[in-house]
Amino acid sequence: MGEAQQWPDSIWIVRHGESAGNVARREAEAAGHPIIPIAVRDIDVPLSPLGEFQAAALGRWIADLPAAERPTAVLASPYLRARETARLALDTAGIGTDDVPIDLDERLREKEFGILDRLTNFGIRQHHPEQAEFRRLLGRFYHRPPGGESWCDVLLRLRSVIDTLCRDYCRERVVIVTHQVVVLCFRYLLECLTEDQILAADRAEEVANCSITAYAFDPRAGRQGKLVLRKTNFVAPLEAAGAPITSAADVPAGAK
Repeated sequence: MGEAQQWPDSIWIVRHGESAGNVARREAEAAGHPIIPIAVRDIDVPLSPLGEFQAAALGRWIADLPAAERPTAVLASPYLRARETARLALDTAGIGTDDVPIDLDERLREKEFGILDRLTNFGIRQHHPEQAEFRRLLGRFYHRPPGGESWCDVLLRLRSVIDTLCRDYCRERVVIVTHQVVVLCFRYLLECLTEDQILAADRAEEVANCSITAYAFDPRAGRQGKLVLRKTNFVAPLEAAGAPITSAADVPAGAK
């Protein structure tokens, strides 16, 4: 059975640390402002100081793992907050990028929000009430704002990421640093969930910054073995370091 393995040995899917966008969104929503005041492109939004601490906490936890459990490959969204999370975690773990390079993959980028980008929930209702109504009717899984993506669009690009993992990272221990919706969409694909199941998981709890959703290859599962869920929203590395647990979205919940 082992000869037939086509999957990585393990995959950790990590949401980036708290970003300046998380902070700005939280403050704008609390103040009832229609627009989130961010002066740079979404791709260039950095980690907040707390996000840097969270990423370092993850790295300290990785450093304490046995050598046979540490990552051998890292993939990351090209967005700055994801790249910084990956770099800080590896640096703190003492893992050099010459040994484990960070491979950037645009398919792991944040869900694109189109005309709803940088708007709070109040701002969406104020500036684009028709989109608020379309989303209510269609649900977030299928609603695609003009110029943006639905969850289904994100799933489409992630299907090819899974093909890449099987082709190029077989038997590796892979860390993927990405974004909240992307973490959930990976769950949908790897666990063969339904729309109702993944939306229920989203409602049950927010994906915490720097949390780990972990899978391990089980040769006894399926016909030729497959990845099996081991942990969801695992925040023990942060708790061990005394890092606050945060889960604010980069965008309003209504646009997620």
